[in-house]
Amino acid sequence: MKAIVIGAGEVGYHIAKFLSATHDVIVVEKDEDVARRADELDVQVLEGNGANADILANIIHDADILVAVTGVDEVNIVACMTAKLIIRSHPGWKETKTIARVSNPDYIDVPVTSRSQVGVDTMICPELALASEVAEVLSSPSAIDTEVFAGGKVQMMEFAIRHEGKLIGKQIQDLMLDDCCIVSAIFREHEIIIPHGNDLIKANDHMVVVGKPRALEELGRVFGNVEPHRNRILLIGCGIVGFYLAKLIDKDENADLKIIEYRKNRCIEVAEMLENALILNGDGTDVNLLREENIEDMDVVLAVTDNDEKNLLCSLLAKQMGAKKVIARADRPDYVPLFEMIGIDMAVSPREATVNEVLKLTMGKGIEKLTMLEGEKAEIIEYTTSKYSKIIGKSLNKVKFPKDAIVTTIVHNDDIIIPRGDSIIREGDRVIVFALSSAVSAVEKFFK
Repeated sequence: MKAIVIGAGEVGYHIAKFLSATHDVIVVEKDEDVARRADELDVQVLEGNGANADILANIIHDADILVAVTGVDEVNIVACMTAKLIIRSHPGWKETKTIARVSNPDYIDVPVTSRSQVGVDTMICPELALASEVAEVLSSPSAIDTEVFAGGKVQMMEFAIRHEGKLIGKQIQDLMLDDCCIVSAIFREHEIIIPHGNDLIKANDHMVVVGKPRALEELGRVFGNVEPHRNRILLIGCGIVGFYLAKLIDKDENADLKIIEYRKNRCIEVAEMLENALILNGDGTDVNLLREENIEDMDVVLAVTDNDEKNLLCSLLAKQMGAKKVIARADRPDYVPLFEMIGIDMAVSPREATVNEVLKLTMGKGIEKLTMLEGEKAEIIEYTTSKYSKIIGKSLNKVKFPKDAIVTTIVHNDDIIIPRGDSIIREGDRVIVFALSSAVSAVEKFFK
């Protein structure tokens, strides 16, 4: 299979890296230094403008997918449009899926959409996807990450075990989970554990639980001991990500939102568009300002400026001054584990949304949703089985499933099933699997 990646920045580089394991990849990048970095991968690199019709005409033949992820929306859209026009002018050429990364709200108002009428099969807004992800976490005060599957019937939540937590020293089986919940994984320092009932819970563990949303909401009180009250939120930085996020929070009647933005004209602009937020013109690293705004009373502090280093400093200050939960934006992928290593509750990256969507489109039929966890070391994948899937019709204890993967949930019609050894997966079931990234290709074989 053949893939073309336009743009080799952080997003393009990681997409090319993942696709190169299963595809022949051509990367088009006009910046010489960026192209040189991409050349370290097992890919073919061309220097030039990825929207150039002459360049595309020479490489688009037989391409399965074209991913345009430069930092310029218009270049990405034009690259996709041009690719489609070239293909349509050559009857018999294979149809190529086109994906464009787009940030401007004039072009897109949802995280992922189709604009096939202009030649873009899938349009992805990483910033809006990130904002939506963080907004989901805010709706679950005790969780540090959350994701929904099977059309909202199944939810994944990640909980952090604090030093003062009552669960430390207990076994997984002591949690007395409902029949519709399962602990899928424990992240412990640099280790990922697929747990058993007698595994002990330790301080600083991150536990991934999958199950029915209502049951997880109850379980959240066990992990977080959260008393119900209005959610006090401080947002630092109101660029594209910050504004998308502020709009989502502003609609929440149970949230009190304050925003710190250092650009005065941006403060005025945002104040005119948000009804309920308090906009403060200032610097999120100003200790006096943070103290004046009672940061120690904040339930959540969100540092989402366009500068990773500033987000790190704002987050550390917020944590040091007593904020209950701190979430930081980290565009550089190598910063995500660093942020969490030094005590920040959650680090989020806009590029992951783009990478996840591209991987879902290229991993094959039957994959409904894919979510990366723990710095891309693990994945939660939702499959829909077909009559050809090798896993159907057999009890799970007779299936030689990879040891680094676990079937966490089966959705049969409207029934949510936490599988046991004698559970049988049927055609048309939605199956949610937790797997280490190294085991994903082996898992796929059971669902093809």
